[in-house]
Amino acid sequence: MSTLNFNIGVLGHVDSGKTSLAKALSTVASTACFDKNPQSKQRGITLDLGFSSFTIPSSESLKLKGYDFVQYTLVDCPGHASLIRTIIGGAQIIDMMILVIDITKGIQTQTAECLIIGEICCSQMLIVLNKLDLVDKDKRDSAIEKMSKRLLKTLENTKFANSTIIPVAASLQNESMLNMNTLIDKLSQITFLPSRNEQDGPFLYSVDHCFTIKGQGTVMTGTILNGNVKINDN
Repeated sequence: MSTLNFNIGVLGHVDSGKTSLAKALSTVASTACFDKNPQSKQRGITLDLGFSSFTIPSSESLKLKGYDFVQYTLVDCPGHASLIRTIIGGAQIIDMMILVIDITKGIQTQTAECLIIGEICCSQMLIVLNKLDLVDKDKRDSAIEKMSKRLLKTLENTKFANSTIIPVAASLQNESMLNMNTLIDKLSQITFLPSRNEQDGPFLYSVDHCFTIKGQGTVMTGTILNGNVKINDN
């Protein structure tokens, strides 16, 4: 069974629900995801890159290329302007971008900055209108239509013109998640085979994240640029 790893950057304005979305989608969590940093919990915002993942059966097109499953690695980026360096660091390794927008607020300052970063770092984007549960049920359809038209108008002169827009509610507190399966299905449809370097040659990777684990020491995570590595390799 062969598995393709596909990196998705989760970007957006602070408090748009990026971490909640990553948590709702993920089945595997790293030691540094979902705002485990004590300062993140204290301040209520994401301060560092978070890594988590989930795996689903691959699409028919990827199966023809030899991949039975796709592991989506979610790179949860901070949304605060002062952490732009961290955001750019996370954007370096993504294959595709999810732009998370609070449906009650629309495009905000860091939303625009994330769009600029996305135009530089990736070629494909999926827009998630989050916090649908905060809109009255009888007003949701009109709110989605209004916000979608506004977003598509904003993006019409960018590389992300006509991007797919999926409205969701990723809240875990009141168990009001909506349209998450629709989002996963759409991700599966638009996933492509990323261009990777050859697996031959020496193992080389860029360090994306570095932290310590008590009793283990320093742990580095990164993106493989060349070669390969297996369990028990030195």
